[in-house]
Amino acid sequence: MIRNYFKIAWRNLKKSKGYTFINVGGLATGMAVALLIGLWIWDEVSFDKYNRNYNRIAQVMQHQTFNGEVATWQTTPYYLGDVLRDQYGDNFKQVIKSSWDLYKVLAVGEKKLRKVGRFMEAGGPELIDLRMKSGVRDGLKDRASVLLSASAAATYFGNDNPVGKIVRIDNKASLIVKGVYEDLPDNSLFGNLDFIASWDVHIDKYMSWIKTVPDPWGSNAFLVFVRLADHADLNKVSARIANAKLDNVRTEDKRFKPVVFLHPMSKWHLRQEFRNGINTGGRIQFVWLFGVIGIAVLLLACINFMNLSTARSEKRAREVGIRKAVGSFRQQLIWQFFCESILVVAIGFIIAVVLAQLALPFFNSIASKKMTLPWGSPFFWLTGIVVVLVTGFIAGSYPAFYLSSFQPVRVLKGTFRTGRNAALPRKILVVLQFSVSLVLIIGTIVVFRQVNFARNRPVGYTREGLLSVELGLTDIHDHFDAIRSELKNAGAIIDMAEASTPVTTVWQTNGDLRWKGKDPAMTVDMPTQTVSPEYGQTIGWQFVAGRNFSTDYGSDSTSFILNESAVRLMGLKDPVGETIYWDGHPFTVVGVIKDLVAESPYDPIRPSMYVMNKQFLGILNIRINPAMSTHEALSKIAEVFRKYSPEQPFDYQFVDVQYASKFGNEVRIGQLTTVFSILAILISCLGLFGMAAYMAEQRTKEIGVRKVMGASVFNLWAMLSKDFLLLTGLALVIAVPLAYYAMHTWLQQYSYRSDLAWWIFLVAGVGILLVTLLTVSFQSIKAALMNPVKSLRAD
Repeated sequence: MIRNYFKIAWRNLKKSKGYTFINVGGLATGMAVALLIGLWIWDEVSFDKYNRNYNRIAQVMQHQTFNGEVATWQTTPYYLGDVLRDQYGDNFKQVIKSSWDLYKVLAVGEKKLRKVGRFMEAGGPELIDLRMKSGVRDGLKDRASVLLSASAAATYFGNDNPVGKIVRIDNKASLIVKGVYEDLPDNSLFGNLDFIASWDVHIDKYMSWIKTVPDPWGSNAFLVFVRLADHADLNKVSARIANAKLDNVRTEDKRFKPVVFLHPMSKWHLRQEFRNGINTGGRIQFVWLFGVIGIAVLLLACINFMNLSTARSEKRAREVGIRKAVGSFRQQLIWQFFCESILVVAIGFIIAVVLAQLALPFFNSIASKKMTLPWGSPFFWLTGIVVVLVTGFIAGSYPAFYLSSFQPVRVLKGTFRTGRNAALPRKILVVLQFSVSLVLIIGTIVVFRQVNFARNRPVGYTREGLLSVELGLTDIHDHFDAIRSELKNAGAIIDMAEASTPVTTVWQTNGDLRWKGKDPAMTVDMPTQTVSPEYGQTIGWQFVAGRNFSTDYGSDSTSFILNESAVRLMGLKDPVGETIYWDGHPFTVVGVIKDLVAESPYDPIRPSMYVMNKQFLGILNIRINPAMSTHEALSKIAEVFRKYSPEQPFDYQFVDVQYASKFGNEVRIGQLTTVFSILAILISCLGLFGMAAYMAEQRTKEIGVRKVMGASVFNLWAMLSKDFLLLTGLALVIAVPLAYYAMHTWLQQYSYRSDLAWWIFLVAGVGILLVTLLTVSFQSIKAALMNPVKSLRAD
């Protein structure tokens, strides 16, 4: 019986090729979108799940309070890990100190490349669950050791076994390769690690200052990860360790109220945002957003099927009547229509998989992913079958129950008419389709407008032509003056300067500041940038008062330059010449600059201070001479770098590219939403096209009579288009308030945000009306131009 149902369904589909093309095309497009979104969501929710101890791993973080506002930091003091291990050890299987992801120059022989890696304590590889290809996982127990990823090992050693061989790091240490591990998945916090080196190397070669700093509990520069004991409850342990830092800081630092807590691995990626000490979410909002979009687009395709199936009801009515007359039960007819629906969906799914595979490279480039279709996964195909069945039942439900309800007596007597009310459900579904499309269009415009609004925000310096180079070696610093003079004389650069932090981020903050008139209860956490004297003219910051740092003034080593926000915070009416005490030492304010956007372009700019230092700072900023081509300037810079630092690869980033990366999430949302909006409109137009064609066919004789009576083509076009334009207008009325509410809510997460201008809704509304008009006009004009002799001819 089921086989017969599918055979009849196949014949019906072959007989109505145009209807089949629209239905299959719409469903295939909708399912391809849903499939791609499903892959993206799976990639997001499975982040870090490669780790077999996923549910037992957490990062140690801290809250600190500044003037009633709670700030949340990932960084912790150097000795916090030791305290957790010694005083709370029964709650943990592992407590591991770690650095951030760091770019270092790894050299083997003459091959020198910058690679990203971490320095971790000996148990780090076990905590992040490395799978070893050769060597041992606990190799970091050796103080001078390193583990390489399989891809890094292949880059340096080819097919040779690297275990036991020597790798130099930043020309500061020679490390023995103790093991090679499989590359970690891309959807992992540790997925980009080319190497993991001994923690002792990090402390001895890069962070030795921590051993002599007067207050090691006041310096937050280290990461700590833990693996919970089997019996331990994360929330209870988090509450137990809350005062682990408070109990050890100086009395004067207790006013910051540090609270230590555990942030589980399951929240690292999707729920990484904190506002005022509360975990408010993060990328999880994108998962929900695209999940809703995927369902909505698939629903649009299902609506097309419902609409076209019910619109063709009069053509199918006689078939239903005959089947009922010869003994078919309604239940059998329902199953017949469901089989037809499932067959259409199954064909659509096969095409959707092909479309998804073809579109995946483009989708990956937009989403910044490396996803693939899991062809060999039984779960994937089982899910596909379930989706086909569920979609088939959803798409076929209304047509099945509607068409199977026809009375055979009325149908076979020729008195059956669908009536005016029969079109009401179809009209409701058309309105729903275009309401969804309108919300997507409005959302796309708002997202891109917000991105452009933030991009055009004054940043306080000149990004264009500015390079940032992270220096792993001291060679460039040691020959700074010679390199600077040589490059300026060659016309390659305007200037260059060193800094402790890239222009587009904040790595260091300080709170031990006092000034005249400061409220004793006031606490501050001020971003601090250490720079060489040439920094200001190199980046092009803009002065409001005072002057730049200069080597002509010996006192500038104990001077500050403040931004406008710092002056406002301190309440300084005439800041130049004022004295500010930092860690008890007096510093004089010599200048005030306009606020620089160093963090999120969507947030208020924090009060910041700049201090001069001519020691090795780690970041080199270079202003290229615009009179020379960028390619030629870069070649000259690279040549001079090789001359003075042959061990340091000339790896650079344009600062405007670094700044643009701050908009990555929003740009990706906008691009993906644009694609989905276009596809949603395409699917809606396919259904509209089919509906218009059907209505024109149904009113063929009426059109012929009207033409004979003198109706013009314009009159007929207006008559046939009017209903669809009214439905689109109704969709606009429904969609505008929904879109306004959704986008207003979305914009509230940004402190620096654009407004919801009225023209956004006007453009979306006019656009969708024009699309509707163009779609319907083809069929309307075609019907209006038909020769009435043909249209009035008896069937």
